[in-house]
Order: sequence, then C-alpha cells, then structure tokens
Amino acid sequence: MNSLDILFRPIHAWRNIAETSGSLVGRLLTHTVPWALVPALCWYYGITTVGWQIGEEPVQKMTADSAIVICALFYLAMLAGVVFLGYMIHWMAETYAAANSTVERGVTIVTYTATPFFVVGLLGLYPALWLDISIGVVVACYCIYLLYIGVPVVMDVQPERGFLFASAVVAVALVSIVGLMTATAILWGLGAEPVYTY
Repeated sequence: MNSLDILFRPIHAWRNIAETSGSLVGRLLTHTVPWALVPALCWYYGITTVGWQIGEEPVQKMTADSAIVICALFYLAMLAGVVFLGYMIHWMAETYAAANSTVERGVTIVTYTATPFFVVGLLGLYPALWLDISIGVVVACYCIYLLYIGVPVVMDVQPERGFLFASAVVAVALVSIVGLMTATAILWGLGAEPVYTY
C-alpha cells in the first residue's frame, strides 16, 4: 500500500491497513520516523532561512543553534506522541470490545491518522501565520475524520462503539497536547527557548 493512499482513498487504505500485520518497530521505521522528519526539517529551514513577519514588523528568524534544538525536540515529541497515543488506544481497546488489539495496531492508527499533519509540514518552508493556521485547522479536521473511520476498521469494533472509541482517543490527544504545551514551557525555562535574529 502506498503511504499516501490514506489521503486520497482513506476507506480503502484503512481496509488494507487492517489486513496487514507487522511489528511495532517496523511500522515506526517505515512510516512514522521518515514522515515525521518532513515537518521538522521544513520548519527548521523556514524559521532559520525564510523567517516570518507579523504586520509591518521586520522579518523574524531564529538562530540555527536555537532552531536545531527546538526542531529536534519537535521531532522527538511527534514520535513520542504517536507511540503514547498508540499505547493508549491499545489500553482502551478492551473497554470497547476490540477484537484484535495490539500496541502495533494502536500505533498504526495514530501514525496513519497523523499522515496529513506530516505532509502539511511542508508549509514550514514558508512560515506564514494566517496560512498555517487556516490550513492547519482543515488538516486537523481531516485527521479527526480519518481517526473516526479508521478506528472501527483497524480495531474491528462495531461502528457505534468505534465512534465512542475514536472520541475517547480525541479526548486523550487533547489532554496530551496540553501536557506537551506544559513540557514546552518547562523546556524553554531550561534553555531550549527560541533565540531570534532580525
């Protein structure tokens, strides 16, 4: 299956994904690890080379040293987020009577659900606040759509239970985002804060 099938033929892609088996490490190495590099590398280039501008203010950029630390942490956070949410899907599976639950299946759901997010990371090449927020909202909605149609198929649950299961995953993801924002504030205080150039 082509990794980008999930973007254009999601129902077909989820069925293929549900029928394939593999290891957790294999799934991470073949999909998550390379695709998560896209936003990290693009944003590194965008914030150090192109920069961004708010209104009539001068273009702002980040120093290479500051940006490499932040983008590396961003990359690691994406990988950790995929594994954590994948584990949480497996952990919640019994509650929703999932027939074939494994951590690998949970990670598979999260990593393919996040594919649009990884692809839209290309926007980092040209950071523009209004554009990034507008497209980001659309992509977030599409990721949620993918989650809602993917959970029942991959976890082999009834559609009604799948809806509740996916809703629980969204709730966990939102709490995780709050935790990530807290961790970001702590890391900035420990020396990983952005350093700007004008």
